[in-house]
Amino acid sequence: MSDLTEVGDRDGWRCWLCDEPVDPDASVNADRGPSVDSGPVPKGKKGGAGVERLAHRACNTRKGKIAPVVPWSPDLFVVDPAPIVATVDRLGRKGGQEVVARCPSRSDADEAAAWLVDRLSRFAPDLAVTTHIEPGGGQFLLLLRAG
Repeated sequence: MSDLTEVGDRDGWRCWLCDEPVDPDASVNADRGPSVDSGPVPKGKKGGAGVERLAHRACNTRKGKIAPVVPWSPDLFVVDPAPIVATVDRLGRKGGQEVVARCPSRSDADEAAAWLVDRLSRFAPDLAVTTHIEPGGGQFLLLLRAG
């Protein structure tokens, strides 16, 4: 197991699950305190441990009880957003592309695409993703591509 400070410094002291700041000086027993978590197992590495990631103690504990949920930013205007964790899992296993949201305007889609790529750079850093926006039916589809 890696040193907490080493993992925290590498991850910029942000929780890989909720993407909120983690206080390096907080008690490891506090809900918002730092914790080292084994993240998702990389593609092709069956039965092994995932990369160690920084998490809040509460986020890490909750992940042990229920599947983690990575929320979309409430500042985005997206319709029918796909669950991020399940999408990352499928794209990590199969590759390809998936429609992950619909947006009413091109600027909303551009903003959502930039946010999603940035968020996934911390949530799933080993998954190389790009986004593509397709107009259709008076809306804009946001596609996420792996590979």
